[in-house]
Amino acid sequence: MRTFGVEEELLIVHPDSGEPLALADALLAGRKLAADDAPDKPRLLQKQATATADDDEMGLSAELKLEQIETQTRPCLDQAELLRQIRAGRAMADDAAQRQGARVAALATSPLALSSHTTPDPRYARMLERFGLTAQEQLTCGFHVHTYIESPDEGVAVLDRIRDKLAVLIALSANSPFWNGVQTGFESYRTQAWNRWPSSGPSAIYGSLSSYRRVVTRLLDSGVVLDEGMIYFDARLSRNHPTVEVRVADVCLRAEDAALIAVLVRALVESAGREWRDDVEPAPVPTVLLRMAAWQASNFGLRGELLDFGSFRPAPAADVARSLVDFLEPVLAENGELELARQGVEEIIARGTGAAEQRTIRETVMEKAAPDDGGLGAVVAHAVRATLRGTVGYTDDADAVPVPELLRVRQS
Repeated sequence: MRTFGVEEELLIVHPDSGEPLALADALLAGRKLAADDAPDKPRLLQKQATATADDDEMGLSAELKLEQIETQTRPCLDQAELLRQIRAGRAMADDAAQRQGARVAALATSPLALSSHTTPDPRYARMLERFGLTAQEQLTCGFHVHTYIESPDEGVAVLDRIRDKLAVLIALSANSPFWNGVQTGFESYRTQAWNRWPSSGPSAIYGSLSSYRRVVTRLLDSGVVLDEGMIYFDARLSRNHPTVEVRVADVCLRAEDAALIAVLVRALVESAGREWRDDVEPAPVPTVLLRMAAWQASNFGLRGELLDFGSFRPAPAADVARSLVDFLEPVLAENGELELARQGVEEIIARGTGAAEQRTIRETVMEKAAPDDGGLGAVVAHAVRATLRGTVGYTDDADAVPVPELLRVRQS
């Protein structure tokens, strides 16, 4: 069984208003604020005075914006251990935030309007200068799944064979219906905002490791992107680990949904690896159709129709999501995860994605009152609770959190 692990990007928010707060440097006080994806980016371990065994397994690091923080798990073998580490990482990030009078929320975009702050790092400064408004507004929180591969050759073969199915993961994880105070009409607006980067999105079939390396080299030689860390493909080979990294999902509101997405990704990687060894060719789907599928998933989530990954014609979203589990059934069954995956997908279909949950909270609040923030503060407050649900020591009592001077300064 392949190991897998994840990275989650979380918003740092005010416990009352829900406003994002530029506090990542305070959460990581005394640590280097390393640019995300930089070649020498370390994994920062946040040691607390109340250290637990999880502190040796979980990491926290800075991202592009000071309003967000990233958690990392260690490689895991099964869903239960991964879910435990996801929850432990969320709890660690929230503990660090509470020390500054803030909280964390698993929201892929900020429901409330703001002017974000770029992390003070030379690489990020160059990105801000080079990419202007795209970098200025890029406060988005994604969910990245790393799955072990036996070799880079197998990794490229996997990339070629999973590309046509990744849009389903966008729909299942959709958790960003609001953007800077506006209801966007999208389930995953993060996908739209993220795809402003010139090197983002789906890729063509490579066919070989040398072809993959050639594409990366030509992108770097173009001078458009700054470095290899900005090769933002939907799925790519990790430079620092023997893994394929799948990057299409929103950060999930619920930890159990995040673990489900990771289970599906690992099964996709294993299935693709088997196809490669059995000389099954990748489906020759044009990249432009993959972009249409991703756009459709971003727009409708599970509310309407997706492009079926077999025919690339419209089909009910729930049926397409179930079809992915059916396709992965042999691998999921071998891993003892088939019923877990079926149940997880059915639960999301029944209750809705994180995006649907956010909209429901806002509509409920607006039916009872008309708050000045349009109910979006309540959305964030709910997200904080949902983010931490199931973690050790979870509590809804934000009133007990003191507000230190640093937070009052950042609000002004």
